[in-house]
Amino acid sequence: LLCNPKDKKVLLQIKEDLGNPYHLASWDPNTDCCYWYVVKCDRKTNRINALTVFQANISGQIPAAVGDLPYLETLQFHHITNLTGTIQPAIAKLTNLKMLRLSFTNLTGPIPEFLSQLKNLTLLELNYNQLTGTIPPSLSQLPNLLAIHLDRNKLTGTIPESFGKFKGPNIPDLYLSHNSLTGKVPTSLGDLNFSRLDFSRNKLEGDVSFLFGKNKTSQIIDLSRNSLEFDISKSEFAESLISLDLNHNRIFGSLPQGLKDVPLQFFNVSYNRLCGQIPQGGTLQSFDVYSYLHNKCLCGSPLPDCK
Repeated sequence: LLCNPKDKKVLLQIKEDLGNPYHLASWDPNTDCCYWYVVKCDRKTNRINALTVFQANISGQIPAAVGDLPYLETLQFHHITNLTGTIQPAIAKLTNLKMLRLSFTNLTGPIPEFLSQLKNLTLLELNYNQLTGTIPPSLSQLPNLLAIHLDRNKLTGTIPESFGKFKGPNIPDLYLSHNSLTGKVPTSLGDLNFSRLDFSRNKLEGDVSFLFGKNKTSQIIDLSRNSLEFDISKSEFAESLISLDLNHNRIFGSLPQGLKDVPLQFFNVSYNRLCGQIPQGGTLQSFDVYSYLHNKCLCGSPLPDCK
């Protein structure tokens, strides 16, 4: 048998704590746990290194016993609508964890501080839940993060200033959309080179022009449906930018000439307070009127000619 007896005991405890769901019917004590459904064993150590529970008819809370699988690198509870309670504190013990994905569930409560101790995390995905409270500034201490998905929760407060101080070799993609985040975006975020930022559908205000720049390597920026208010006229944009969504804000001024040379595949500045001629002879004519409608006095193709 390959299966480690300690791991087997823990898995059977998890199964019992979840009420012996049909989803885990293959977890038979008489068989080798390395071949059970939704788990994986490390080929060298034969220890359980992944538990991925996906689209299961499971009710209840994440069992504390998950914290007793010390070799876990991947922990996923995904698309389980009847999963409730808070993010299990025992997860703090899983120091080898690289991927934590608790998404599309009914988890409630705050994003716990202990996550910042899981220094091997490359992916933190806590989206599509019912999480509340503020974003812990300590998440910026995670040195290996590639992406943070906190979108589609009920988070409040401001974006932490520390999010402009990620220490790792990679600057993580930040997905914070569909929450109730307020206040200004910290200017510290302008010090880093984020390749993907999605802050859409929050209640953010003020100036975010420091997120743009010729020397950035941004690819996707979505700041739509906030209350952002700044003059875009002087902004410069990275040539790497393929998607820029600023719709439904209070952005004023005119679109800078340099935008026409950016190889945008998606662009929307509708429902703002922009004025003046849309820069001609570049990519901005490849978008239809819906990208520009409901501004103060924008004109020129694809909108009607300037008077």
